[in-house]
Amino acid sequence: MPVLVASDLDRTLIYSAAALALTMPDARAPRLLCVEVHESRPLSYMTETAARLLTDLGDAAVFVPTTTRTRKQYQRINLPGPEPAYAICANGGHLLVDGATDHDWHARVLARLADECAPLDEIREHLMRTADPVWVRKHRVAEDLFAYLVVERELLPEDWVKELAAWAENRGWTVSLQGRKLYAVPKPLTKSAAVREVARRTGAELTLAAGDSLLDADLLLAADRGWRPGHGELADTQWTAPAITALPERGVLAGERITREFLRAARGGTTAGAAG
Repeated sequence: MPVLVASDLDRTLIYSAAALALTMPDARAPRLLCVEVHESRPLSYMTETAARLLTDLGDAAVFVPTTTRTRKQYQRINLPGPEPAYAICANGGHLLVDGATDHDWHARVLARLADECAPLDEIREHLMRTADPVWVRKHRVAEDLFAYLVVERELLPEDWVKELAAWAENRGWTVSLQGRKLYAVPKPLTKSAAVREVARRTGAELTLAAGDSLLDADLLLAADRGWRPGHGELADTQWTAPAITALPERGVLAGERITREFLRAARGGTTAGAAG
């Protein structure tokens, strides 16, 4: 029976230059592999060791990239290893099978959103009306499923975020702040629901997961074992659960540790040291 590995991407497996958190002397820094280029510029990285581990993981388990990114944003990532047969985008709103959208899954998601939470237009209008242009750089809608703001984090008022979260909660939405992006996402739109669907299709008997943000909490809780890095919303709030390991590593070295733990667990607890 296969092992399913569902992992968040940004700030879990892959890292922008600003999120690398390299604290050692330059001469001792790990070699990095660029895994994403956007507008002809390198954008995201992992360590070369993590890349080797991920390649091995693709042969040992069903690896499922599980991201809040849109399909277009996900498809510009070039991960090492075998091409994933499944990928989850838009926080579970789209399930890709061999790179193509599963339209039946998407229709089921839309039906549930219509039944259980306030419409996207209401949330967008509230964000446009209450967010201050002094600290908002961009208003965005992702896949007609959820909204997010690109903000100047140092200018963002904490009270406004708390008020927004309370307002959204009453309408069936959740708010998550990740770096310079503030997300408003319908509660039924979850990574865990899509992961359960992949587990059903593949017959996986063991599910492993990793993530760093509040939007990953449901994913981690749905897994048999999970890991979170020493940075991000979950670490900041000291979030934990019985089957979750809180790692001390931060930045791109956390991504390497997570990949190593995935491979070790997928192999039944044997060491993954040969790749690292």
